[in-house]
Amino acid sequence: MTHPPASRNYSEQQAGSLRAGDHLILPDGNRSAEVYQVDVETDDFGTPAMVLATLSGGGVLRIAAGSTVRTTPDAEPGADTPEAAGFLPAGTADATPAEHGAPGTSDEDVPGAVLSDAGSSGAVLPDAVLSDAVLSDTAPTAAVVVPPQPAAPPAVSGPSDADLALIPAPDGTPESVVEAAAAAHPGAVGVLLLSERLAKGINTKSGSCLKDLSDLAHDLFITLKDADNALAVADLLNVLPFDGNPGRWASVESSLALSSYICRQLGQPERAGIYEKFLRAPEAMEADPFKARINAKVRQRSLNEPNLYDKEIFRSIDNANPDAEREWRLLRLEALLVLRAHGGSETIGAAELDRRIGNELDSVRA
Repeated sequence: MTHPPASRNYSEQQAGSLRAGDHLILPDGNRSAEVYQVDVETDDFGTPAMVLATLSGGGVLRIAAGSTVRTTPDAEPGADTPEAAGFLPAGTADATPAEHGAPGTSDEDVPGAVLSDAGSSGAVLPDAVLSDAVLSDTAPTAAVVVPPQPAAPPAVSGPSDADLALIPAPDGTPESVVEAAAAAHPGAVGVLLLSERLAKGINTKSGSCLKDLSDLAHDLFITLKDADNALAVADLLNVLPFDGNPGRWASVESSLALSSYICRQLGQPERAGIYEKFLRAPEAMEADPFKARINAKVRQRSLNEPNLYDKEIFRSIDNANPDAEREWRLLRLEALLVLRAHGGSETIGAAELDRRIGNELDSVRA
């Protein structure tokens, strides 16, 4: 590798610490390019293995996660271009062998073919460029590559009308649903406290309000065994779409998981399936294929290795602290319900989850 001139002001850092906006010195050591986006690809064990740095001029640098790279606070004029960077345009890092001119393939076999004589960039030309420029005897040898556009944010899509038809509409205002549930259990102190806060006004943009609704639905079913009122309160949350805020969505997810379990216990598998569909909706909202693959791996790993609070529960038992044990078991029950709504995992099947959920319900209700 050619090192930068001694007069060049640069700093060294780990590839994994690169951020958008950094000016990365290219492998030739003489030019820099601004980093537009950084993605990290993990190995099969979940350890960061490859850093994909998308350049603002339209290239992708593949860097080993443990490598040391150089960055500079100043940008080189004209360096942030695909020709200056000399790397594949964004979106071609996972190109198939056919797209790179593998033996037995031709330019007609792929939507865009790599031209060895199209300059040092090895750029992939779209079909329009191939037909108008490459196939012409007078075509220039330099490839013209359009810089990548910023990824569009995921669209927020709510439940469809067909799905909502399977969920009963609330009987009155949200506040009246909460008041009716509380009126059915006048001696339940926890339900009374939650209902008094919610009766002042339910704001679905408030994370604390969503948490209170979810807690109320769980108290009604787990402690008071009131499945009907629990579903009525939970449905105030269940129809809310994912808005991109994980904090608010956690309460909705918990409510959907509880509702799915209740409906399966009541013999309503179709309605339970709708709740499970809503719960998994955010998983399909990532538009970037690479990020979607990474998210799927992380999600599957979390399902295979859920935190079931075993250490905390055993510690509470050893300390003869039943109140703390119950609180930890409630958290375990919530995790099991979410796992059950996902259909189980590669390590815990649905039948085993049903057994464990039953055991936890017996424990916290005792």
